[in-house]
Amino acid sequence: MPAELIDGTAIAARIRGEVSAEVATLKATGVVPKLTVVLIGDDPASAVYVAGKARACIEVGMEEDTIRLPASTSQHELMELLDRLNGDSSVHGILVQSPFPRQIEPGAVIRRIDPAKDVDGFHPVNVGKLFAGDRDGFVPCTPAGIQQLLRQSNVTTHGLHCVVVGRSNIVGKPMAALMLQDAPTANCTVTICHRYTRDLGSFTRCADILITAVGRPGLITADMIKPGAAVLDVGITRIPDATRKSGTRLVGDVDFEAARQVAGLITPVPGGVGPMTIAMLLRNTVRAAQRLAAA
Repeated sequence: MPAELIDGTAIAARIRGEVSAEVATLKATGVVPKLTVVLIGDDPASAVYVAGKARACIEVGMEEDTIRLPASTSQHELMELLDRLNGDSSVHGILVQSPFPRQIEPGAVIRRIDPAKDVDGFHPVNVGKLFAGDRDGFVPCTPAGIQQLLRQSNVTTHGLHCVVVGRSNIVGKPMAALMLQDAPTANCTVTICHRYTRDLGSFTRCADILITAVGRPGLITADMIKPGAAVLDVGITRIPDATRKSGTRLVGDVDFEAARQVAGLITPVPGGVGPMTIAMLLRNTVRAAQRLAAA
């Protein structure tokens, strides 16, 4: 029997509905949650991502402000802007869209954002809180979204073996830390694999929960999946497809059609993990507004 699809679009819609209700409650007290996104340069993909985030904010009743800066913006100019946003009480969440121009040092940008407004969850303070099991910080949006997919798909994770393929600071490392916690939808035994892992399949075939986030189409084949496993595919790559009007299509790291015959649960690409990332960004921004309002 083919694996059950995890419908990220539907689950994200439910979370957005919850966020909308929380926004309405905050507005009744005179607080309007606001996300400010900084976009440097004119990268087309970044512009599309930022526009999607802006629409999502508006749909749940939040305020959104996109600050567009030229590609020539200096590190000093960006830091001055972030300092102003940190000090602006009307701004609850700050996000600087990547990738950055060559003259901008990403680590310095992340560290400059006030951890209380770091709704991406990338500041070292929030990273440290995640690894320490302190639930007071912000969790990066994609790992948080994956955990929600498991929770709302009624996956009992306690004691399961979770294998994470990919060790980025955005997905892989925080995902592993999240599934390791002594918390609901966690308490897993966790293995992290990466480009230097020998015999990747020997690890993935042991996974009750397999999470892959490397951006390599077809990396995970059906024979690398444990029968009945939950497979969550973060990878997204555009490949040529002459059968499509656009001439291309989006695929993940997993050979989806073959894997679906082996797995118990699986996310499609698109429509799986992707919608959850923005939903969790909205949730983090509302949490930031609630905390700043209570301070």
